[in-house]
Amino acid sequence: MTMKTGLAILAALAALSTAACAPTHSGGTYSRAQAGEEQRVSRGTILAMRDVKVEGTQSGAGVIGGGVLGGVAGSMLGKGSRANLAGAAAGAVLGAVGGSMAESKITEQTSTEFTVREESGAIIAVVQGNEEGLREGDRVAVIRGTRIRIVRDNLPADRPRGS
Repeated sequence: MTMKTGLAILAALAALSTAACAPTHSGGTYSRAQAGEEQRVSRGTILAMRDVKVEGTQSGAGVIGGGVLGGVAGSMLGKGSRANLAGAAAGAVLGAVGGSMAESKITEQTSTEFTVREESGAIIAVVQGNEEGLREGDRVAVIRGTRIRIVRDNLPADRPRGS
């Protein structure tokens, strides 16, 4: 393997590993932009829960990584420059398709859809992870900012309830 081939493989692996860093849909994970942002809090009770799939990302990292790996692997097929070129082209196309599918599958997540009745009477649904082990009947705080999330209601009982 030449140094150029080795560098191409490393670049492709780096692109694919970036694709595996998918965002989580968590009640306890905030983006940098959300830190310090005002958020409105209301209270409610979980009425129902069910597992749902959140589709994977299509950032392009899988296409690029798979295309590079496929192109490098395909260029090693056959004898002569024409065969190597044809193999590289076919390998790049097949690798890009495979890389795209792999990225989507690797970054796919299972989350929970929570149906919550707020104290106002409104019924809402929120999809996120369930790291807190929330269950039907649990009291939750519904937090609204740039996105909505629910967390276990830990406010003391003597605090006012409601928005």
